[in-house]
Amino acid sequence: MFEELMNLIKDNSQEAVVNNPDVPNEQNEAVIQEAGVSITSTLQSMLAGGQAKEVLSLFNSSESDIQSQPAMQQISGNFMSGLTEKFGLNGQQAGSIAGSLLPSILGKLVNKTNNPNDKSFNIQDIFNSLSNNGTSGMNIPGMLSKLTSGGGLDKDGDGDVDFNDLTAAFSGMGQSNNGNASGGGMLDKLKGMFGN
Repeated sequence: MFEELMNLIKDNSQEAVVNNPDVPNEQNEAVIQEAGVSITSTLQSMLAGGQAKEVLSLFNSSESDIQSQPAMQQISGNFMSGLTEKFGLNGQQAGSIAGSLLPSILGKLVNKTNNPNDKSFNIQDIFNSLSNNGTSGMNIPGMLSKLTSGGGLDKDGDGDVDFNDLTAAFSGMGQSNNGNASGGGMLDKLKGMFGN
């Protein structure tokens, strides 16, 4: 998932980043990396914080309403903070980059995920990556289907156990089996791709 996401960002960052006079050429790659980190770390944090429904809603959104999604707003806020703190951009510059880059990236990610003929992304792999395989035994497409069928998520009257289980899969992230903090994870993989 990581390489595919970074390739998607690179392929769609020409105007927002590479040709942007606010971003020095030597910082292009780092700003693109920051976009990837913002997307993955925000989704991971949301899932760990019990916001599985909001993340699934992002993957059920259309291009016209993607900007109103809570996940999109959180990703954008984190990306803008990273741009101002790490690259010295002002709020207007950061907002402009986030506003032109993220809706396009997330719109394409959602479209690719929902396109059965496009094998570059699928929702199960995305959740498995975000949870360090903690969701590998769960039917994420089935949960998304419950969300898209309208009405409440608890169609089978089981007290929303599926989402509680999903939340539990993320709340244990960063812990090894014996309870100690473990290294690795998505951010380390992303950093490794850039030789950090």
